[in-house]
Amino acid sequence: MKLFNGYSRALTWFAASLFAALMVGCGGGGGGGGGAASGTLGVSLTDAPSCGFDAVNVTVVKVRVHQSSSASDTDAGWTDITLNPARKINLLNLTNGVLDNLGETPLPAGHYTQLRLVLDPNTAAGMTNSVVPAGGVETPLITPSAVQSGIKLINEFDVTSGQRVDLVLDFDACKSVVKRGNGTYALKPVIKVVPFAVNGIDGFVDTALLGSNVMVTAQQDGTVVQTSAPNAHTGEFFLARLAPGNYDVVLTADDHATAVIAAVPVASTTSTVNVSDNVTPITLPASATHVVSGAETLNPASSTTTAYVAAKQTFGSAPIVTVKSVAADDSASGAYSLTLPVDAPLLGQYSATLPIALAPQVSVAGQYTIEASATGYQTQSVSQGLSGDVTVNFTLVP
Repeated sequence: MKLFNGYSRALTWFAASLFAALMVGCGGGGGGGGGAASGTLGVSLTDAPSCGFDAVNVTVVKVRVHQSSSASDTDAGWTDITLNPARKINLLNLTNGVLDNLGETPLPAGHYTQLRLVLDPNTAAGMTNSVVPAGGVETPLITPSAVQSGIKLINEFDVTSGQRVDLVLDFDACKSVVKRGNGTYALKPVIKVVPFAVNGIDGFVDTALLGSNVMVTAQQDGTVVQTSAPNAHTGEFFLARLAPGNYDVVLTADDHATAVIAAVPVASTTSTVNVSDNVTPITLPASATHVVSGAETLNPASSTTTAYVAAKQTFGSAPIVTVKSVAADDSASGAYSLTLPVDAPLLGQYSATLPIALAPQVSVAGQYTIEASATGYQTQSVSQGLSGDVTVNFTLVP
């Protein structure tokens, strides 16, 4: 029997977050004002799992909101949620749907189009923004100048008089922390703003896999929409806050074959779907691996654009899924490396009856499309069979 389901847990998180916002506020609002023509905005922070780090720390100073998407940081009309004192948050504590409430503020009723997340710019004593590489020591995160005026997040939402709006800032630490050639790390924030939704996809992986860096993603047409890592003790995972639609759930682990559950339906913003339980958790067979490595060069070069390389697999006409992706080194080298399983991946079609049968797809074994991309540049891809380690280089142009 399942110990507890994702819906119950998500509802608990929602209630706790809402209660904390109502009772504490975690900071003061400024510039919004109250009154009959006002509503309330609450903001929380969450994170997808980070790749290869024991901790990713950011120090949040405030959240700012404005009705104009083009407003500069010095324009009038901003309303602030200020954290006093500023709060150092380990993003890796916010995976599997967990939220950290940043606070709330009254807002005049109306249409809003811009949020900014303001981080400490690493000018104070100590490492306010930092990473701890796996098994390593705390290292400062080089932060862009944008953190001083706020990381600009374009998002539209409406505030109704007397009503509350809750938004979640989904901070993708895996994509946001980029390694540099000199052994340092840079913060290039990748954050999306999503409505607070008590829904998602819930399941369990075999606890024997928990030492193998298990990652679970919800994807559509090979694009990763949400990422989770299983609970380190129970093996449970929860892919939270998904827009209604069908998703391919992809499970990966070091030195193991990939598993895909296709066309998992999320019916509404309040529904939770189970793809496995703790009685029959998903397991992944061991697999040999090979390495795809090389360099991804941007021409012209860019100091602000992050380049990514992804390894995708296609199961017949569908689905197409991303097995692994990585940010290229944030230096002139543009180096990247992906370690990929070469044994047959498993595929199953969603069924409400558990367990869902997963069958090896021998024809897909070791067959990948290696895809290089960067915002503002043309995506390139190459089909690659892995009979050994290979080198694939890319040069991307606008």
